[in-house]
Amino acid sequence: MNKNIVLCGVGGQGTVLASKLIAAAAMAADIPVMSAETIGMAQRGGSVFSHLRMGEGVYTPMIGEGEADLILGFEPGETVRMLPYLKKGGQVVVSNRPVMPVTASVSGSSYSGQDMLEYLERNVEHLMIVDTEKACEELGSAKVLNVLMLGAALKTDTLGLSKEAVEQVMLQRLPEKFHELNLSALNYFGA
Repeated sequence: MNKNIVLCGVGGQGTVLASKLIAAAAMAADIPVMSAETIGMAQRGGSVFSHLRMGEGVYTPMIGEGEADLILGFEPGETVRMLPYLKKGGQVVVSNRPVMPVTASVSGSSYSGQDMLEYLERNVEHLMIVDTEKACEELGSAKVLNVLMLGAALKTDTLGLSKEAVEQVMLQRLPEKFHELNLSALNYFGA
C-alpha cells in the first residue's frame, strides 16, 4: 500500500511536526517512508509544505503533480496552491480557518479564505472541511491545530495508518504536559 501525502499551511501551524508524526508512525509500523519539507519564510507566516511518501518502491520524497492520495491543508489558500498535486479521486482535508498570507498583508489586499473553500468545493470530489476555529475553541487551544487535522485525516481512512500508531508516536515524541490536550485533539472526530 503506497501513499502520497502533501501537507501544507503557513508557518506556526505545526505542518512540519504533523509530517514528522506521520513519518514516525509509518516507520513504527515498518512502512518505508520518505519526506521532504519546504519551509520558506515559515517564521513569518510564509508557505510551508511537506511531501511524504509511504510504501515499497519509493525512491524519492517528492510527489509529482496528480499523484497525491491526500492533501492535508492547514490553510485554505495554501491548499488551493497544492491542488495540482492531487490525483483524480484523491482526498482533501482542509481547515476552514484562513491565515492572511504575507503577500496579501504587504500589498494591503484582503483575504478571507471563503473564496478558496468555495473553489475547493467546486473542484474536489472528496473534500472534508474542518471547522478548526470551533474545534480549537472547544479544545481550549489553537496550538493543537496540527494534531486535530491529523485526527480528521485519520477519520477519512486515506492516511494509511491507524489512530493507535499515531497516538503511540505522539506520546513518545511530544512533551508529557501536552499529552492530554493532544490526545483530545486527535480523538476529536471519534474513532
